[in-house]
Amino acid sequence: MRKWLLLLAAILLEATATVSLRAALDHPAWVAVVAIGYIGSFAALTFALRQGMGLGVAYGIWGASGVALTAILATLIFGDPLTATTGLGIALVIGGALCVELGSQAAHARKEGIAS
Repeated sequence: MRKWLLLLAAILLEATATVSLRAALDHPAWVAVVAIGYIGSFAALTFALRQGMGLGVAYGIWGASGVALTAILATLIFGDPLTATTGLGIALVIGGALCVELGSQAAHARKEGIAS
């Protein structure tokens, strides 16, 4: 459970940093939030890996969720367009991350069955 909370923190920090990067274009003080967000995100991702989360799973979910959340936040905060094509892309990214997670779980279950 702890590794999932750490991954969630990594996702939220990364999305915050990316959205803040956009804000920093007009207000340079936001660069501090960008730096803290990215450093915090990588630290949380590292801790999730240390808790035993698989690299492919962690990176896949972190990347996919960050892309989806950033696109949604950019629409809400900056008025970026959220078209049907964008929505489909977000759904495909999330679906891909789910496939990685489900595949990892299935492989782990097979490995456990063989070891038993």
